[in-house]
Amino acid sequence: MKSTAITLGILALTACAGTPAPQPASSTQATNPIITNIFTADPAPIVHDGRLYLYVGHDEAHGDQMFNITEWRVYSTDDMAHWTDHGAIMKPTDFKWAIRDAWASEPIERDGKFWLYTAVEHDETDVGKSIGVAVSDSPTGPFTDALGHALVANSDTDGPHVWDDIDPTVFEDDDGTFWLYWGNANLYYAPLAPDMISFAAPIQKVDLTNFEEGPWLFKRGDLYYMAYAGIDEAENENEQLYYSTAPTVTGPWTYSGKIMGPGENSFTIHPGIVEFQGDWYLFYHNAALSIGEEDGAIGRRSVRAEHLYFNEDGTIQPVTPTAEGLTIPRRE
Repeated sequence: MKSTAITLGILALTACAGTPAPQPASSTQATNPIITNIFTADPAPIVHDGRLYLYVGHDEAHGDQMFNITEWRVYSTDDMAHWTDHGAIMKPTDFKWAIRDAWASEPIERDGKFWLYTAVEHDETDVGKSIGVAVSDSPTGPFTDALGHALVANSDTDGPHVWDDIDPTVFEDDDGTFWLYWGNANLYYAPLAPDMISFAAPIQKVDLTNFEEGPWLFKRGDLYYMAYAGIDEAENENEQLYYSTAPTVTGPWTYSGKIMGPGENSFTIHPGIVEFQGDWYLFYHNAALSIGEEDGAIGRRSVRAEHLYFNEDGTIQPVTPTAEGLTIPRRE
């Protein structure tokens, strides 16, 4: 593992210099955390052509710094055991109107192109977090700004603070309509137009029990699921993973329970849920990993994964974080 970590570390340093072409392949193991040579957060898994691609933010906070997320990176696997590092795919300032913060993102494929919806800090012309759209011909990038300005800027919504427009999740419904949900404190949503860089209808809001941030929308059978990071202050002051379900992509949403408790050593937690090769997986982050002299912290997190199971009625079985992760044999 030492030689692998060194190789991955070299790739990470190279990627920080800009947004290069995809890097040579390197592999990690499936134990938790999945990536051990750098700090990573906000996992977003998708499946394309029989391969799972995992998009993460690169945490680089030092000392008491809160957040310093410098770039988005992608890893991939075809067996959930060995992960290929494709390097950096984009940095926030590749959006010329953005100044920093590679916060949570999620990609989706449409007609051979890959659309990456991201949260970044807007420049002084509309201060606050905003949603950008990037595009690539490949799931491993590089990605470029598809719009030239924010899809959603702080001035476009009425949230209680300047970071309410974060954490986009994108989903294709059965009728071919693509939907975007996002938000912190407020949960916003709207259908995307066919061009994938504008909305086909006005932005709306929906209330979910304990909702804080990090929505993740998916469908299983006839049921729509919204997993998210939430806070129940009567139980815990840190975020936990909750979910609601609905008969349609726009609701009505019914609170359905808790998926996972708070992340170790971390105020934040962020879900990414995907079906791959007939099995379901939950990706998340905590801050239990230390690298060198840097201990895990709010701005030094590590992405992890567990098997996910459903009951016959469609409810999600609670998940307990493990060190073994995906190396634990799947239950039949």
